[in-house]
Amino acid sequence: MLTLIAAVAENGAIGLQNKLLYWLPNDLKRFKALTTGHTIVMGRKTFESLPKGALPNRRNIVLTRNRAFKAEDTEAFASLEAALKACEADEEVFIIGGASVYAEAMKVADRLCLTIVHDTPADADAFFPTISAEEWRVENEERHDADERHAFAYTFIDYVRAR
Repeated sequence: MLTLIAAVAENGAIGLQNKLLYWLPNDLKRFKALTTGHTIVMGRKTFESLPKGALPNRRNIVLTRNRAFKAEDTEAFASLEAALKACEADEEVFIIGGASVYAEAMKVADRLCLTIVHDTPADADAFFPTISAEEWRVENEERHDADERHAFAYTFIDYVRAR
């Protein structure tokens, strides 16, 4: 099972200058609950944006063309294809960014676990790929209003590939 997981603004924006656009505690909790105990795959810049390096209790795979790349508790691969070949058939794999990794993985993904943030940021330089209604169908949707801990309303939406 290959899943793309992201927090996405209404215009598809996901980041600015290698940083997330939104800090939503419930999104972070959901991310942790879904990915813990599984494999996460990310580009090198996404890995470098993590404040404490490799995320605990997960197999961390970093995509980089730099053969000298080394980081504690990570595995490095030169391509998404090579990384996925190194995973077991029954392994649950989550793609966690960045934009180019999402774009490449979208073609082979089985599921999307998105947090749609009901906002359009003034600035962004990284975007999630367009979701085609012909290729994806909504499996689950859960809307949440803004509150004292969440500056924006948001919706958790899980998509599965339409077969």
